[in-house]
Amino acid sequence: MNKRFCSYPFALLLFVQLSCMNSNKQTSLIEDPAAIDAVVEEYVNNGSFPLLYMRIESADGDIAYEHQVVNDSLLPNTNIDGDSWFRIWSMSKIVTICLLLDLVEDGLLTLDDPVVKYIPEFKDMKIAVNTEGVPLANYANDYFKNAGGFAEEYENNPTLSSNSCPIKLIDNSEVMTVEHLINHQAGFYYATTPFQCLNEMVYSKDFNSLKSNEEIMAEMAEMPLIMVPGSDYFYGSNTTVLGFVAERASGKNLQELLNERIKMPLGIEGLRYKLTPEINLLPTFSGKNGSLRFAQKEELDILGANTVDYSQESKTFLGGEGMLGTTKGYAKFLRMLLNHGILNGHRFLDKSTVEQIYAPHTQLENEWGYNGYNLWVSSSKDLELGYGDEGLWRGGGYEQTNFWVDPKRKLVGLIMSQMFEVPQQGHNRDNHIRGAVYKQLFKSDAAPIK
Repeated sequence: MNKRFCSYPFALLLFVQLSCMNSNKQTSLIEDPAAIDAVVEEYVNNGSFPLLYMRIESADGDIAYEHQVVNDSLLPNTNIDGDSWFRIWSMSKIVTICLLLDLVEDGLLTLDDPVVKYIPEFKDMKIAVNTEGVPLANYANDYFKNAGGFAEEYENNPTLSSNSCPIKLIDNSEVMTVEHLINHQAGFYYATTPFQCLNEMVYSKDFNSLKSNEEIMAEMAEMPLIMVPGSDYFYGSNTTVLGFVAERASGKNLQELLNERIKMPLGIEGLRYKLTPEINLLPTFSGKNGSLRFAQKEELDILGANTVDYSQESKTFLGGEGMLGTTKGYAKFLRMLLNHGILNGHRFLDKSTVEQIYAPHTQLENEWGYNGYNLWVSSSKDLELGYGDEGLWRGGGYEQTNFWVDPKRKLVGLIMSQMFEVPQQGHNRDNHIRGAVYKQLFKSDAAPIK
């Protein structure tokens, strides 16, 4: 594994190119955009991020706020706007879930269907347990709660690994359903569990080096699940498998489904799986060990040593991690959700389906909110701490892309970057920036209607 990398002294991070785009801003909503600008800029000026692009739109697509900040020493002569392409990783998940739910509306499958109906390769999958017979997800989740909920406190924790590796495998007596995949209750995982033996198993498969979804399913079938399906919640590659189900239920690949069911009828250009010649992707950066630098390929290793293959030659379509998107394009998708299934006069999902997406499904006892269908809905805690408001629909991606939907004010917001691991001074970015936004929005709420 090549350990060489190009590092930059902290002083260079202060040479920042700032560009503020104030045209079309709805000053009735954002009274003082400069106050938000200052918070956004802080996270590039302090060496946390190489770039940030932020955009807020109304339900009709009017721009309420837009701002970009670029570290000119890392990205010279670089301009970021709504048409710039980003690797959006887990922001792919809600798109895949919506595609699957559209297939359900059309009667091609149901949420109660067994996954093996579409992926018979999974019929003999085992459950990974520790020496006492406890599924590893149960053990990890208990530790996670006791540790205060921070991944860095337990990832590859030697106590956990020594108590659970080597693992034992037991038969799975429960039916894994399509809805289990949506809710991260099926038992799939990334190479970021607290258990080194499981992580090494994922790493050895190196799913992103495979040439088709068929090959990935065959390799996944040889791995154990981290829990009994339906017994708990464990975040992982469940939505990737959901995409495989959608492909087999429809007889089309995810790119075809995306084109036919979302992009063409809704008029969305900025979503895709594979590169075209005119797309220039931004580099990946890392703040590991506190220093902002270009990332090594092996660092983005949640599915193995290689990153997602975006080339036209690849036949892999990863519904949980594999999409590319522009901020403008993803904002249109979010506005479809905000409008309960309709965009540009076309109904994509029934209103009742969208209501099910943001209804409570998992993590119901979490003081910070709950999970809908892979859509986090914030509690009053955000309001109390000045991080936003109650009832926001939120999500994000592996390289620090983030979104929220505000159903009260009919707004969608996105904070975009391309950054693998954030140094300490960059933690809590989204809460602080969103808090600055809502400080302005609350002023607008209190203003008399003219």
